[in-house]
Amino acid sequence: MLTQDADLRRTLQSLACGKTRVLKKTPASRDIEDCDRFRFNNDFTFKLFRIKINQIQMKETNEEQKATEERVFQDRQYQIDAAIVRIMKMRKTLSHNLLLSELFNQLKFPVKPADLKKRIESLIDRDYMERDKDKANSYNYMA
Repeated sequence: MLTQDADLRRTLQSLACGKTRVLKKTPASRDIEDCDRFRFNNDFTFKLFRIKINQIQMKETNEEQKATEERVFQDRQYQIDAAIVRIMKMRKTLSHNLLLSELFNQLKFPVKPADLKKRIESLIDRDYMERDKDKANSYNYMA
């Protein structure tokens, strides 16, 4: 029911507050409240037969934004893992800094070094790669 209410408010805002004002709103303001009244704008004329009325985009709430970011991050984890395995499979042994620079070159989306470190740790835990026993900041690919 909540999304229907939000959709109705967006549609009314488009009809009453947009460039083409098909409805008149009382009181005149940009926000739609429960006590607002709407009536048909008799002065409204348009030369074309078809009228395209765009819905005004509502801003995402912080909750929705965080949920979206989380879903995107989940999707990107697989791409990061695949890139790490691809690089390590090709190079067999690589230092941490070289691996990170190679990942930054290959990945098309912004990523934090801390997130890359988590994905590397995850691949180590799953036995795709291991830390080099002789060099502390190097990794070896495990087939």
